[in-house]
Amino acid sequence: MTQIEIAGVGKRFGAHQVLRDCTLSIARGQVLTLLGASGCGKTTLLRIIAGFLDPDEGEVRIQGRDITTLPPNRRQVGYVFQNYALFPHLTVAENVAYGLKVRRRPRAEIADRVRAALETVALAGFADRYPARLSGGQQQRVAIARALVLEPEVLLLDEPFNALDAKLRLAMQVELRKLISRVGITSIFVTHDQAEAMTLSDQVAVMREGRIEQLAAPLDLYDRPATPYVATFIGRANVVPVTVRGGAVEGVPGVAAARADGPAALVLRPENLRLLAAGAPGVVWNGRVAFATADGPTMELELDAGLAEPLRAVLPRRAGEAAPAAGTLLGLGIADPAGCAVIPHAG
Repeated sequence: MTQIEIAGVGKRFGAHQVLRDCTLSIARGQVLTLLGASGCGKTTLLRIIAGFLDPDEGEVRIQGRDITTLPPNRRQVGYVFQNYALFPHLTVAENVAYGLKVRRRPRAEIADRVRAALETVALAGFADRYPARLSGGQQQRVAIARALVLEPEVLLLDEPFNALDAKLRLAMQVELRKLISRVGITSIFVTHDQAEAMTLSDQVAVMREGRIEQLAAPLDLYDRPATPYVATFIGRANVVPVTVRGGAVEGVPGVAAARADGPAALVLRPENLRLLAAGAPGVVWNGRVAFATADGPTMELELDAGLAEPLRAVLPRRAGEAAPAAGTLLGLGIADPAGCAVIPHAG
């Protein structure tokens, strides 16, 4: 069942078009990530969903109800800010209770709901502490509890891991995903970090210059990117200009292409290449090593094969094997032709 729909949303700030015809839908209980580089419009779209900004075009609907013109407090949407926005002079319990007090809920109800929210985020023993005495991860959980205590239909999270160090960030990604699954709340999460999006999401909307470039499950984005931008933004990729003829890629045996004849681009992940002797059976590209390094179980190299960019390969390394020297003549083949994607030509 569709929980939230964004239909044709556009937004301008003066002469600058920030969002262009953004359309997506999210099923109940799913986590969707808005992923993109800084300035692509992802936080603007999140703030429109929350009601902090009005769109110039389009609609926002929750369970089929148009909420585009409703104020934030009537949308049944919870918002976790990037810096958590906790009140330093209030205790954990008082921070979590704040929204309920604004809504003038009875004192006994507030106490019960705050207690339940803190138990949900595993902070039951922290009610009387102040934010300054909490770790970054604990502050984040207080902010989530403050959003959940209002029993929203949708939870919105704006770059919630930015304030955390790398080790805590990884741990909190897992904890947040487990928490959202346990609560079962539909969630929209904003990040510029591809690894976070892959860890947290059921669906990812890759945004670029105010548009949704592709909406898909995380592994589908990696395996079947729709555009060169998505291919290179989600992980690393070689994007090679090719020609399609009769449902196949010319000069690249075994790679099928379900598209019209003509120019196209072949997406090759670095781990889908195999190293061969120059001119050996299975070689697709011959060239000289431009750079190579060995790091434990893998070896990474760049091969200058006469293309616009060197081909990058990540290969398994055998014990005692050294990286090939720069200038060595070698060949690269494709390990799994079915693992390639053929997409529209970048030009």
